[in-house]
Amino acid sequence: MTVASDIEIARAARKLPIQTVGEKLGIDADSLIPFGHDKAKISAGFIDRLKDRPDGKLILVTAINPTPAGEGKTTTTVGLGDGLNRIGKRAVICIREPSLGPCFGVKGGAAGGGYAQVVPMEEINLHFTGDFHAITSAHNLLSALIDNHVYWGNELGIDTRRITWRRVMDMNDRALREIVSSLGGVSNGYPRETGFDITVASEIMAILCLANDLADLEQRLGNIIIGYRRDKSPVFARDLKADGAMTVLLKEALQPNLVQTLENNPALVHGGPFANIAHGCNSVVATKTALKLSDYVVTEAGFGADLGAEKFFDIKCRKAGLTPSAVVLVATVRALKMNGGMAKEDLGQENVEAVRLGAANLARHLENLGKFGVPAVVAINHFVSDTQAEVDCVKAVATELGSEAVLCHHWAKGSAGIEELAHKVIQLAEKDSKFSTLYADELPLFTKVETIAREIYRAGAVTADKAVRQQLAEWEMQGYGHLPVCMAKTQYSFSTDPTLRGAPVGHGVHVREVRLSAGAGFVVAITGEIMTMPGLPRSPSSERIFLGQGGQIEGLF
Repeated sequence: MTVASDIEIARAARKLPIQTVGEKLGIDADSLIPFGHDKAKISAGFIDRLKDRPDGKLILVTAINPTPAGEGKTTTTVGLGDGLNRIGKRAVICIREPSLGPCFGVKGGAAGGGYAQVVPMEEINLHFTGDFHAITSAHNLLSALIDNHVYWGNELGIDTRRITWRRVMDMNDRALREIVSSLGGVSNGYPRETGFDITVASEIMAILCLANDLADLEQRLGNIIIGYRRDKSPVFARDLKADGAMTVLLKEALQPNLVQTLENNPALVHGGPFANIAHGCNSVVATKTALKLSDYVVTEAGFGADLGAEKFFDIKCRKAGLTPSAVVLVATVRALKMNGGMAKEDLGQENVEAVRLGAANLARHLENLGKFGVPAVVAINHFVSDTQAEVDCVKAVATELGSEAVLCHHWAKGSAGIEELAHKVIQLAEKDSKFSTLYADELPLFTKVETIAREIYRAGAVTADKAVRQQLAEWEMQGYGHLPVCMAKTQYSFSTDPTLRGAPVGHGVHVREVRLSAGAGFVVAITGEIMTMPGLPRSPSSERIFLGQGGQIEGLF
């Protein structure tokens, strides 16, 4: 049987006018800023009028440690939102915007898959409403202002050796990780070492996703530390008078984007920080808006729960005052088999023993989620290669762990294939939430790193070079010790070694670099070989993306 591709399914969708989708949530046409017929931004004025409404229930979708192809976390998020609407609940989906880097690299887009997608899929996965371009422009405006200030006399006394603000672009390009700028003579400025990060790793992306409104956005932008003077005192973006112009560039980008699922249910797609190098959640503005407009909000946090869920709880919920009601932990038979020691090329073969061995990874994530006090259910995202014996094994393991695993067919059947999970989520969400974060604000920064590494990763030794510890101590003296920590780590393992599968214990976690995101309000701790500017694989997805007959895009997934 020939199975239609994601893009073919999306192209065949019968979409409603975006104003009709907005009407389902009580958004009048004048409060929508349309981008064509099928997508729109929700105006800031409308959002401001919602502040006195009660909130709905917040449902987080996370996952076990994934294989390189991903396990369908976004697909499950979309499917669950459709499933809740199918059984008569008013539900909204909140997900991140895709980055062009993985789209043209290896991972593909982030609009769901099969019959659980948000549309227009091609536009969401490419330029969409221009939010990422605005973030890139605002970030690089600040970069240009720094070098311009130094060129015209450096009144602020910036030490060019201590400029920490790099440049960004929304593409994987390893050649730009480390560069020398301003070559070519006196008229081009003062040469210095710098580099590029991918846009989704920009502090401005994190700021946009954590800001509550335009005033908060501008204040956070002004709080960005761009570098230091010779006496190591910080220089802020507001010292360069950059915050006003940056806010202007981001004015429209802060407004969340409304689109629809294949079943014409509302979805807010807004913001896109990576989960392995940033905090991995959609915007606070979108989430809070959805909570005012619906009974249930289904949102995702990137990659495995050791990254996405931890940061969702300890950074986003802590900063935004959110209280999640339930968690869905997505697992696939193939990922469990890979965590159980099977090679990627053998995952299509039945191996119940590998599933049981790999279930140690599932168990670890369930144990970790329990530390935050939020009830969890396992969603088995079904693949055609799964056998009944393998599925039964996953269900038995979940029962042994005091949880429940529900087989979901949303990829193939849409909302009809996920009704059972929707009912289970409602049951969990109706319980009183006992949510709490993992660590207290007042703990020292390195103690927070140690807490995450030991409690979530199950690490043994947690180490950092003397310079890293000194830097953390200096930030504490400057008043930043209360900030949460954003761990930059591989998504493929609990450890910092992407090849170490399953549920390792006693491994070492070494923090090789720390970065202060004073505007976003967290400290980034970089571990292992994680890169803030990814590279393309030997055979990138872009080689298979092209325009077909009639100008239709082919090859996106």
